[in-house]
Amino acid sequence: MKLRIFLLAVLFANTALLAQTKKPNIIYILADDLGIDGLSCYGADLYKTPVIDKLAKDGIRYTNAYTAPLCGPSRALILTGRYAFRTGAVNQDMTGDMSPSVETMMPKILKQAGYTSSMIGKWGQLPLGPAEFGFDDYLRFFGSGVYVSTTEKKQKYVLNGQESILKDNEYMPDLMHTHVEDFLSKHTKDPFYMYYSMVHVHGEIIATPDTKPGTTDFKSLYTDNINYMDKLVGKLLRTLDSLKLRDNTLIVFMGDNGTAGQAAAIGTVNGKKIIGKKGTMQEGGSLVPLIVNWPNVVKKGTVSKSLIDATDLIPTFAEIAGAPLPTNNILDGKSFAYQLKGTKGVARDWIFTELGNDWYVRSANWKLNRAGQLFDMRNAPFEEKEVAIDDTNKAEKDKLQMVLDSLNPAGGILDKGDGSGRHATKVKAKNKGKEQ
Repeated sequence: MKLRIFLLAVLFANTALLAQTKKPNIIYILADDLGIDGLSCYGADLYKTPVIDKLAKDGIRYTNAYTAPLCGPSRALILTGRYAFRTGAVNQDMTGDMSPSVETMMPKILKQAGYTSSMIGKWGQLPLGPAEFGFDDYLRFFGSGVYVSTTEKKQKYVLNGQESILKDNEYMPDLMHTHVEDFLSKHTKDPFYMYYSMVHVHGEIIATPDTKPGTTDFKSLYTDNINYMDKLVGKLLRTLDSLKLRDNTLIVFMGDNGTAGQAAAIGTVNGKKIIGKKGTMQEGGSLVPLIVNWPNVVKKGTVSKSLIDATDLIPTFAEIAGAPLPTNNILDGKSFAYQLKGTKGVARDWIFTELGNDWYVRSANWKLNRAGQLFDMRNAPFEEKEVAIDDTNKAEKDKLQMVLDSLNPAGGILDKGDGSGRHATKVKAKNKGKEQ
């Protein structure tokens, strides 16, 4: 019996060692319009997300992760590792002007290290399609919050070049998950990178397949959508377990910008209201949940206050995969792979956020915007207090100003629209409504 136990222990150890020596699979889950007030592991008062909470409990939960406040510019940051004033992705329309001959996205970088890639879900404001930017496999829909086809509008999607119509009895998130399972089942041997761009919880918030018939209350419907998102993450984890892929898979769960609209109005964290929301340059626009789970590598139960910039994903994934970074363009990200592996490294001491013709640089405690306003961020995300510049904070202001001077966003590509960062058509419609 003792010999049997010993042999099993050796087998387990060898299996764990083999998993760590193979190139890890990378699954990047991007939730749409999900701020920290949507996840119970961040202290959300209205919602319970047990599956995602467990991912955090068994990994690292970052409390200071930032991206652009709107989905198009945010996704451009994530996939290129370059700030908007360099790529031109300063607003929802101009994001679509990026070219694969100029910008190198994540899948092409990882392909050099032998990774097969898949893009599943929202492509949104990004230009062309996933294949043109290097994805080997994809299922994309058109628009943003696409859930079902209706009598008035039949929703289209494209599966590896083949266009189809979402059937009346199909739910887009379920269709996406079916493709997730199909892709994973075909790639159990080679390392893969999956960009899983979820629908939830982008508006219009409608009933899920689990919603009680007749439900119309926004809070109830939104809760159902949060629950369904959490459920889909659970189904993904069970699929990884069944295919024996979980132990060698790095999972990163993140929001693409802060919480939107009605949900932002009612959401709280530990009884407090977050300042700002999607589309704003306040904390609630860019602060997003970021959870990293990597069995046998990441130390369980870690909560990190390290500053993370969305551009950091490119160098982090490249380092983990052993892929060389492109040299044709300036990259703005800084790898935080050392944090995941528990080794020594130097954390970044500022992040940069840009939307339209506005931007700011933020350190752990201070924020300086384009207009030269300095904010005390020590009570963020619940307060950002503008302060007069004096002897007590001038040194902090000067540090941030040096960063802005070095980046020189004003010397890069600027917003050709109204400066808000939004779609020109939506801005016009909003203004027309005000005039009426």
